[in-house]
Amino acid sequence: MTAVPHPFGSAVVRPFHPADLPGMYRVCLRTGDSGRDATPLYRDPDLLGHVYAAPYPAADPALTFVATDEQGLLGYIVATADTYSFEEWQEEHWWPGLRARYPPALAVDPGDRTHDWRRVDHLHRTRPHPHDLYVRHPAHLHIDILPRGQGRGLGRRLMNALTAALRGSGVPGLHLGVGSGNPGAHAFYLAVGFTELSRQEWGSQMVMALD
Repeated sequence: MTAVPHPFGSAVVRPFHPADLPGMYRVCLRTGDSGRDATPLYRDPDLLGHVYAAPYPAADPALTFVATDEQGLLGYIVATADTYSFEEWQEEHWWPGLRARYPPALAVDPGDRTHDWRRVDHLHRTRPHPHDLYVRHPAHLHIDILPRGQGRGLGRRLMNALTAALRGSGVPGLHLGVGSGNPGAHAFYLAVGFTELSRQEWGSQMVMALD
């Protein structure tokens, strides 16, 4: 895929390169509080990226795309074509190293309003889990864009790059969850073609058919 300049600036959307990873960690942290900067919430600035960004290009770099401008990386989209297979890959290849690095003793709320312990609890508790949703919508994604990249059409361009790649691989559908504290993201997903499958207290489960 060739990087295409944005008509309102120098931002480009292109496939992932390993050199993008530090910038992805930074974007993940700075958008990690329902789209807001999560820096004050984490003692370890890499923990969010370990869980929600880095495993995707490690497992399948062809399904990660980034947006960059003259200041550097300002957004990305990461995905897996098969959620259950990805969960199995994480259990074998990704979580063991992190579980050793962040022992269960760190999965306790220190009472200082930091969220590291929540992510540590997640990486120790998560296990591969088949779901009926995966039959028609096996792929899932995460997308994050810094404030300076918002309103420039980059979210839609990142989504178009990903859905083209998934369709090219014959993936029938895509799903994601969006928290109730992020109404802007909910509106964006509706605008790019997702529908709301269900709504719970935590937020909404959304799906998109690709075939």
